Amino acid sequence: MTQTRIIDGKAVAAELRGEIAREVAGLKARGLVPGLAVVLVGEDPASQVYVRNKGAQTLECGMASFEHKLPADTAEADLLALVQRLNADPAVHGILVQLPLPGHIDSMKVLSTIDPAKDVDGFHVVNAGRLAVGLDALVPCTPLGCVILLKRELGSLAGLKAVVVGRSNIVGKPAAQLLLKEDCTVTIAHSRTRDLPGECRTADILVAAVGRPEMVRGDWIKPGATVIDVGINRIAKPEGGTRLVGDVAFAEAQGIAGRITPVPGGVGPMTIACLLQNTLTAAKRQAGLG
Repeated sequence: MTQTRIIDGKAVAAELRGEIAREVAGLKARGLVPGLAVVLVGEDPASQVYVRNKGAQTLECGMASFEHKLPADTAEADLLALVQRLNADPAVHGILVQLPLPGHIDSMKVLSTIDPAKDVDGFHVVNAGRLAVGLDALVPCTPLGCVILLKRELGSLAGLKAVVVGRSNIVGKPAAQLLLKEDCTVTIAHSRTRDLPGECRTADILVAAVGRPEMVRGDWIKPGATVIDVGINRIAKPEGGTRLVGDVAFAEAQGIAGRITPVPGGVGPMTIACLLQNTLTAAKRQAGLG
């Protein structure tokens, strides 16, 4: 039986925030204060917690935080006008519009209105296209966090077989692009894949991003593989209440996987740290500092 190493995303995220804070301090000494604007529309409780955490960590790293909280019935035109004002504001280097948006607002229209140079979520079609053709881009924070964890654990990823389960624009597709950039051999699998367990068993690196609780079973994992569990699912406990689980059956994976991220405490903390990393990158590029 393999001794499975638990990847501590919380610790790596704290290290990354420390590195970012030191670089921000250097920029502030030169008169540049990176600024992140977060826009929240409506009262979604999970989004409110997430936005609060983003704001707190932005300030802890020495950046400027601009929060815009709008009522759920905000007109699409008013939201687009706010985004345009933030595009034009030189104090704002990164813009994030918290998803999901209320049903009467076209999310793609809003995301495509954000200046690609300030698109720290990496969702704009220009950034997606640049990533796809191998150019420098602002890339989605969660897959960026996954690759940072993998490189810190494994060093070079060149030549490794990676299977990404999930094909979303937010995680699956950009994760595959980033792994290709690291010279992995990449397969994107999904719910329609024939023999999904068999595909997963070929992976040296298995990234699970499907949003289905514990879908990936222990016997789907190649012995010694590194498993990155992106899923965050809330399920009922038999004794009442709820608990968080990933897309991987964690207990089954232990003793088979060589390394695995837990839920919570794995990929989740990396997402906000990478948002701050993207904001720092955007600020430097806008200032002509590379």
